[in-house]
Amino acid sequence: MINTLIVDDSALVRDILRDFLEGDTNFKIIGEAEDGEEAVEKILSLNPDLVTLDIEMPKMNGLEVIEVVMKKVFVPIVVISSHDTAKNAYEATIRGALEFYSKELFSASLCPAKRQEIYETLKRISSIKAWNVTPSFEPSLQSPAAKREIRAVVIASSTGGPKALSRFFSLLPGDFSVPIVLVQHNSSGFDKSFAQWLGTYTTLNVKLAEDGEVLTSGTVYIAATDKHLGLRKADGAGCCLYYNDDEPENNQKPAADILFRTAAEVFGQSVISVVLTGMGCDGAQGTQKVREMGGITLAQDEESSLIYGMPKTAVETGCVDIVLPLDRIAEELVRLTK
Repeated sequence: MINTLIVDDSALVRDILRDFLEGDTNFKIIGEAEDGEEAVEKILSLNPDLVTLDIEMPKMNGLEVIEVVMKKVFVPIVVISSHDTAKNAYEATIRGALEFYSKELFSASLCPAKRQEIYETLKRISSIKAWNVTPSFEPSLQSPAAKREIRAVVIASSTGGPKALSRFFSLLPGDFSVPIVLVQHNSSGFDKSFAQWLGTYTTLNVKLAEDGEVLTSGTVYIAATDKHLGLRKADGAGCCLYYNDDEPENNQKPAADILFRTAAEVFGQSVISVVLTGMGCDGAQGTQKVREMGGITLAQDEESSLIYGMPKTAVETGCVDIVLPLDRIAEELVRLTK
């Protein structure tokens, strides 16, 4: 059983989350808290396997709760927040929260597939015992990467992605000129807020990708929620972004595999793909396509990944050129694009 503590100052929201979690027999609600101080006290006394945590609460807010608790003990925390506190929900991942969802998601209209996806994510998160620490070692090179002009970088991330991405972009120099296109699996619906929040960690221009937009240097393009993002040739020598509303792939929408495949078709050997922390296998087939078309492929190593699912499946294809700890990936991209 996954002993779960629900923290929210709204009794109605607590009831909704209780009903949702009790829809899967693996979850057992062992307590509730209606303010931050009570949350800290119950987390430390009940030792739950999982905590769902609101952001705006009386006495102590969710960010303060995370800071106080994580100084004493690691506990898997999932933030469940409203849209008006979206930026703080992302900030919570920097302080130690492992995932976040919008309160609006937990409605009667939640489809069975999305419900099951959330259950599986929460189960996996509840088994995490600590944030991994990035080790320091030389990169694992499976094949030499010949020097070539790089015209785009495509990145895939999921669970643990916001924290990893904030670290990655804080290490990437502000004069990095190659366009970056990112699929971060985002069940919260906070995609616009995510782009704004991520932009505070870099001097590069970070924005939501727009349909038909031509890639430009020094820009990071974020895939919107619930649409697939791809790349195609534009008039002249350029390349533009496009969205489609096809069915989910790898149970994801947007799916990184679609971004990676289309990038490989457009750029050939002039693209770099990067697979970061996350559950599932999204990005693995796309990595194969990038390698097949002559591009360079990277993946985050196990030790620095919160969840070594997506990077692992990419590595297992045998098509990853370079495996690195998170803190070395930005440095390697700079080297490859000089």
